Amino acid sequence: MIPLFSVKQVKEADTFAVEQLQIPSVILMENAALSIYKEITEFFGDLNPASAIGIICGKGNNGGDGFALARHFCNAGNKVIVLHTSAEQEIKGDALLNFQILKKLSEVNVSVLLKQIIHSDEIKIFDECFLVIDAILGTGAKGQLETNLSDIIIEINKGSYKRVAVDIPTGLNVEKGTGKTVFNSDLTISLGELKTGLFYGKGYKYSGKVKKGSIGIGSEYFNSLDINTYLIEPEDAYNYLPLRSKDMHKYSSGKILLIAGSADYPGAAAFTANAAHKIGAGSVILAVPESIKNIVHSKIDISVVKTFSDNGSGYLQKNNINELSELFDWCETVVIGPGLGRQNETLNAVKSIIENNKEKNIVIDADAIYALSENEYNRLFLENCIITPHHKEFSELLKVDLKKLQEDILKYGSEFVNQTKCILVLKGAPTIIFLPGGDILINSSGNSGMAKFATGDVLTGILGGLISQNNNMEQSAICGVYLHSFCSDLLSYQKTEFGYTALDIIDNLPNTLKFLNDTFR
Repeated sequence: MIPLFSVKQVKEADTFAVEQLQIPSVILMENAALSIYKEITEFFGDLNPASAIGIICGKGNNGGDGFALARHFCNAGNKVIVLHTSAEQEIKGDALLNFQILKKLSEVNVSVLLKQIIHSDEIKIFDECFLVIDAILGTGAKGQLETNLSDIIIEINKGSYKRVAVDIPTGLNVEKGTGKTVFNSDLTISLGELKTGLFYGKGYKYSGKVKKGSIGIGSEYFNSLDINTYLIEPEDAYNYLPLRSKDMHKYSSGKILLIAGSADYPGAAAFTANAAHKIGAGSVILAVPESIKNIVHSKIDISVVKTFSDNGSGYLQKNNINELSELFDWCETVVIGPGLGRQNETLNAVKSIIENNKEKNIVIDADAIYALSENEYNRLFLENCIITPHHKEFSELLKVDLKKLQEDILKYGSEFVNQTKCILVLKGAPTIIFLPGGDILINSSGNSGMAKFATGDVLTGILGGLISQNNNMEQSAICGVYLHSFCSDLLSYQKTEFGYTALDIIDNLPNTLKFLNDTFR
């Protein structure tokens, strides 16, 4: 896993370098500029000296990085167009020193243009550039941008050139992953260490590829810090795959009772069951209402299908629980929710199932999540549960406005898990896993092609299938979330993000597992 750091921790590293290691701050700025130059040229390839580079700089240290960076591009033979958003007298400290060096360079080198930008329409000077670099605001920016600066960012985002952000994209509150108008970057170079807010919310949307830039401190300082947020890597998914012994059989490789489907959503049950099988579960029993049995049978691959009486209603009711008592005794993992429906009787049945199966591992998804509403999540025992809402379901569960939730998603997720002791898999772009011990794990794979019906049902089946094989809820959550979206990434290369479905994800799971085995074994 890749550790992610807060803004406060990275700022403290700067202070440590200056005050304890006695490294002059201007040296840190020069180190940053050299590292940014290196990352840019590696990412885009050696830039043709004929390629013009645009850099827009603020008045603080972020702008200072930009002024220093311009010098390195000039030394490489590139034409450099540098716009600064503040007057020279407003630029201070190390940023001013690098501004003055660049100013003198521009007086003797015609390939360097340095000027203040007053109006957003002056951004058209960047039209000849291959690349435009944002060095306006650093980690200190939290509120909305001033109108003129916002207009400048809007104009830059319209450009056809490539875009790079120094440290963070301007307009992003990197502490919370929020922002109204944000620089839309192809590449962000996070200085010192990777910052959490670049990987979720607006940071995920606008940061592009995120690379780490060195300021010359070394990793030892950061290794000593206490962190709780990580980015999931492919090797993590491989390491958490269930071990399969030579003498295992269908009942020792996972016994799942899946309660899903209704008259309105019979297909959800089939998607979930098929995914559980494809991920390696040995025995999956699918329990559905009697009236939809034939529909489900036509879509199922291997699972045993059991029915409960529904008197033609097509929904689970509380009195059905007794009919399923032998199956509850038999199974080790219960998966409940996909396509179940939200009738009061159904939700009451879900509550009863949760209350009476505290010794089982339970995955609660989709409609079953609504059984936890009205503060039921504080009453019910959920320490044996993985709960998998998307953002809207989670906001409705907490009775918090969706926009407010998304403005502080890590806080709300952490508080919920602290109260319930469950594992929260908060589905989205990206999916974030909250563990009872306080760790937060952000998924690093996935693409927009997953925004289709039934992909969530597939994830639920994968989670249930993994849990049933290794009996480790946390490892299964990490492995399952990554596998699900990494499988989708492989499909996007083959079929584009438009051209694959939830069924394709299920069918591609074996290829994904083989890819991980071939890579890491």
